Amino acid sequence: MTGTFVNVGAILLGTLVGTLIGHRLPSGLQERVMAGLGLVTTVLGVDLALSWRDTNALYVMGGLLLGAVAGELLQIERRLDDLGDRLQRRFASGDGSTISEAFVTSSLLYCIGPLAVVGAIQDGLTGDWSALATKSLLDGFASVAFAAALGWGVALSAVAVLVVQGTFSLGAGVFDDLLQGEVLAALISTGGVLLIGIGLKLLAIRDLKVGNFLPALVFAPLIAGVVESIG
Repeated sequence: MTGTFVNVGAILLGTLVGTLIGHRLPSGLQERVMAGLGLVTTVLGVDLALSWRDTNALYVMGGLLLGAVAGELLQIERRLDDLGDRLQRRFASGDGSTISEAFVTSSLLYCIGPLAVVGAIQDGLTGDWSALATKSLLDGFASVAFAAALGWGVALSAVAVLVVQGTFSLGAGVFDDLLQGEVLAALISTGGVLLIGIGLKLLAIRDLKVGNFLPALVFAPLIAGVVESIG
């Protein structure tokens, strides 16, 4: 789990830097920083979403539809917001705090991308954490931008990263056997679509409640795997 620990450290370091410089930046510049992060996230999401060219786009579409239904029934986004609100009440006072938004948005961004899954599995299987080193660099810079605009609540997302990536690293043998070929492509493509949703939120275009689509990351590769086994 070396790569995951490095990733957590990068997020905490980026948050520290962003928090120290954030109050010194004009509000207009903070908005531009967030917009830049939103643009990069959207472009990255589009690039990853096009992985459906290596599988069937219907797997991704079906996974998103089933995931949306499951997410709405489970009220995942509301539960994430409630967790963020509890953390906000625990660590901050006043209605102007952005701890909840910082925690939820950054956690989704850091945990949805395919590097979080593939990199963690690679780290767990072979000890090669080069993919997570790249992710750590990206997350570190993103943490600076998030923390500059939203404050130190971004640091709390390090816990989510530790849990999610740690789970994939510790169960690497199982996940590596499952995530192959079209199944992996469906997962990556679905993650890319969700990243586009996060990008739209960062750009203040529309909040698609991406949290409620998280089950799609299970349904899309599951559909691909079932069809592949039948074929």
